[in-house]
Amino acid sequence: QLQLVESGGGLVQPGGSLRLSCAASGFTLEDYPIGWFRLAPGKEREGVSCISTGGGSTSYVDSVKGRFTISRDNAKNTVYLQLNNLKPEDTALYLCAAVRGDSLGCDLRVVRFWGQGTQVTVSP
Repeated sequence: QLQLVESGGGLVQPGGSLRLSCAASGFTLEDYPIGWFRLAPGKEREGVSCISTGGGSTSYVDSVKGRFTISRDNAKNTVYLQLNNLKPEDTALYLCAAVRGDSLGCDLRVVRFWGQGTQVTVSP
């Protein structure tokens, strides 16, 4: 069974940092580009970032550029999302997903399968 398991969420003050992890189970993560999405109450799901299979290509939504960093360690079967300088508007359920793409890029518009998410809450 193909599974993605997120961890690392929590409650943090504005300006704080978190590192989210997305671990693969039942398959080899390096075969898939991986994306991070977020879902906030009352808002549509938003694609935040994605990374190609080898990690050489990444992309970010404008609202997180310069603050979030996606990376992957294929030896550990894990993708990370480093969240810095967090703002209250970053509060959401963060989900990772296997997305369309290859070694040259990734496409957040096509999701192959999802993890269940980890909650990030940014509040004073």
